[in-house]
This record gives sequence, C-alpha cells and structure tokens, in this order.
Amino acid sequence: MGCIKVWASYIAMVVVQFAYGGSNILIKIALNRGLSQLVFMVYRHLIAMLLLGPLAYFLERKQRPSLSLPTMIKIFFISSLGTTIHLNVYYLGLDYTSPTVGSSLSNVVPGFTFIMAVLLRLEKLKLESAKGRAKVCGTLICIGGALIFTFWKGGYLFKGFTRSPLINIDDESRGSTHGSMHHKENWIKGSLLILTGNTAFSASLILQALVSNVFPAPLSLNTLICFFASLQSAVLALILDRESTSWRLGWDVQLLTIVYCGVVISALVYFLQTWCINAKGPVFTAMFSPLQLVIVGIFSAIVFDEQLHLGGLIGAIFIVAGLYLVLWGKSSDNPLQRKVENNDKNSLDPETLEISVANQPSSISTNSSEKL
Repeated sequence: MGCIKVWASYIAMVVVQFAYGGSNILIKIALNRGLSQLVFMVYRHLIAMLLLGPLAYFLERKQRPSLSLPTMIKIFFISSLGTTIHLNVYYLGLDYTSPTVGSSLSNVVPGFTFIMAVLLRLEKLKLESAKGRAKVCGTLICIGGALIFTFWKGGYLFKGFTRSPLINIDDESRGSTHGSMHHKENWIKGSLLILTGNTAFSASLILQALVSNVFPAPLSLNTLICFFASLQSAVLALILDRESTSWRLGWDVQLLTIVYCGVVISALVYFLQTWCINAKGPVFTAMFSPLQLVIVGIFSAIVFDEQLHLGGLIGAIFIVAGLYLVLWGKSSDNPLQRKVENNDKNSLDPETLEISVANQPSSISTNSSEKL
C-alpha cells in the first residue's frame, strides 16, 4: 500500500501527459476533417462548464467570495487572452504544422511568463543567486530554442517509420489544412502562430494569478472562464463562420474530440493535476511536460509519417533544457509565490497545462498549452 502511495503521483502525471498528447493528436485530425475551431471552442467549453459548474457550486460554497464587477471584468479578459485568443491562434498554427510542433513550443510558456512578470515588476531578478541566474538563463535558452525550432529545419534525421501515413493529415481536400505541414513556409507560419498564442496565454497567467488572490475559488474561476470562452467563441463563430453545417455533429472523430477535450481534459486531467500539485507541488507537475513531446513525437512519426528535422530536434532540446533550468530556479520560490503557481496550474492547460488543459491543445502544466 505504501508503494502505491509513493508511485501514485508519478503514474497520475504520466496519465496526464498521455491525455494531453491525445488531445493534441485528436484536435489535429478533427481540424483536418473539417471541424470548425470556433464551433469546437463553443462545444468543448460548454461541456467543461456543465461539468465544473455543479462541482464549483457545492464544493466551494463556503470559500467562494462575492463576485465584484471589477473581478468579473478581469475574468472576462483572462478568458479572452488565455482561452479565446490563445486557443484559436494555437489551433490555426496547428492547422499549418503538426501536433509535435504544438507540444514542443508549449514548453516556452514558463519562460514567457517569467519575462512578463519581471517587466510588470511582479517578480524580481535575483542575479546574485544561482537560482535567479538559472531563471534568466533558462528563459533565454527557451527563447533561443524556439527560434531555432521555428526558422531552421535542417536536414531530415529520418523520414518516418512507414512508407505512407496511416492517417493522412496532409490531404488538402479533406479539411482546412493549408498544404503540407512539411513545407518550410507552413512550418514557420504555424510555429509563429503557436508562439503568439502561447504569449497570450502567458499574459493570462499573470492576470489570473492576481485575480486568484481576491477570488480564491479555482473551480468557480474555471467555470466562469469556460462560460466567457463559450460566449466569445459563439459570437465569433456567428460572425466568421455562418455555415449552419459547421454546428452539426455526427458520430465521428469530431464529436469524439469535443467530448474527449470537454470531459477528459477538463475533468480527469483537472482532478489529477490538482491532486499532484497539492501532494508534490507545482514544480513536480511541470517536470513531466516534456513527456508529452516524446509521446506525440513517436505517435506522429508512426501514424502521421511525420519527418523529424535536425533543427526541430536541436530546438526542442534547447527548449526542454531551458524549461528545466527555469523550474529549478523556481523551486526555491517562497510559499506565496508557490500559491500563485498553484492558481496558475489549476486553471487552463494547453495542450498546458496544458501546458498545459487547454491546454494547453497543447500543453505544459504551468501553462495549459492544454487548457480547459
């Protein structure tokens, strides 16, 4: 029994990363099959809201403070930045590239968040300490890795494990993809879009940490974020996607993706991640995020016949190395800072948290790539 308790948190985080990886893969396939990303955003967040709403009402009844208008406005902007803008731009980038690219670039979120926190004077640079220097160096390495990953492909290390993809995600006639994900132009466009989405998510984490101090009810906060995300995406869908067929769902991969992201990512992953954060701390949960990259990379090479490039490999190594430097630097943060981290992680994901829950797609748990 004691052995199970020791390994339970490790097993839980492996399950979380497999779940996030699965969401990235399913979203890519569903988008390729013609799923409208705006309609997807509406449906998945409605499901998440219906799941989290009753839990928030009963479990946080005594701890949930009254919701003031300024706090409500801030939550609206959190949803706008961290969910509506972040995920829509992320999905557009994923449409140009592959799940592996999304999983890799989601690891830059802690570095981006650190830069914003320093610029806003919410965190101080402590260059006199080793861990302070580690945060700065890790952030610079992450950014350098992202630039290498985006702008330098290099030669092929291998050309996939199969002669032809088991699932074709490069067929322009089957969905909304913009041509082959192997084309350099599409690779750069997609990577820049994903980085832009991750920048918006990092900004939302800063705002969310501030809101969590006056509204310490994570379930209720996430329910409100999902409500606003559904509302914002519905308005955008009515303006930009007026095809009534976009809202119709059949018994196919599109419905599976919506239900999977709404139930598994928003409910199961949320519970497991929150439990691990409480048991082991936020740094422990973030350490597992590169596992998602490995899972998605292997799956994509086998099933999608994705080709691994030298530049992509070197960039990913730099990003992961920088991530661990940042996490090591943050491991000495005081309890108040850890509380802020907890609030960040309990929110969006990703695909990532995502992360990623969202989501953090795709994601690291300090982000949420994946994402509710």
